[in-house]
Amino acid sequence: MNLLLHTCCAPCLAYPSLALKAKGIKVTSLFYNPNIHPVSEYMLRRESVERYSKKTGLDVIYEKYDIEDFFKAIGNFRDSGERCNKCWRLRLEKTARYAKENGFGAFTTTLFISPYQDYDAIKDLCVELSGENDIEFYHEDFRPFFSESKRKAREMGLYMQNYCGCIFSDFAKYKGKL
Repeated sequence: MNLLLHTCCAPCLAYPSLALKAKGIKVTSLFYNPNIHPVSEYMLRRESVERYSKKTGLDVIYEKYDIEDFFKAIGNFRDSGERCNKCWRLRLEKTARYAKENGFGAFTTTLFISPYQDYDAIKDLCVELSGENDIEFYHEDFRPFFSESKRKAREMGLYMQNYCGCIFSDFAKYKGKL
C-alpha cells in the first residue's frame, strides 16, 4: 500500500511512520498546517520534520503555508469545538484530495496518536472524506504509543512543542495568568 500520512509535527510522526513502514506500507508524509501560529513556530515544526525525514529517509511533501487559509476555514472562531473541527477538515480534506490526485492508495493522519485530539471526531471526518474523495482511509489508533513517539523524538533531538499550534491553543496556555 502507498499511504499519504498527514503530519502535524515530528513528535507525532516518529512512531506512526516507523510502525507503518515495519508493516510494509510505503509512507509519504504531507506537512500541511496553516493553523500553526506564529510563523516562527511553524518554521520550528517544519524544520523538525525536515530533520526527521533526513534521519529516517521518509519522503515529505511540504504544502504552502498560508495562515489566511486557516482563518477562512474556521470562520466564527468563538466555539472551540467547531473551530477544531473546521481546522481538521481543512488539513485532512487537502490530504485526501492530494492522495487521490497523486495516485496514493490511502490516507491517514498523525493526529491519531495524540491523546489531546478528539479521536472519534477525526476518525468520523476521515471516513467522510474518504467517501467524498473516493480514496481509502487507513485507520489505526496510535494513542497507546504517544509516549514512545515523544521519547523517539527526544532521542533524535527534535523540537517538542507545548500546544497544538493555533493561536487559540497558544492563548489558552496563558489565559489564567493574564
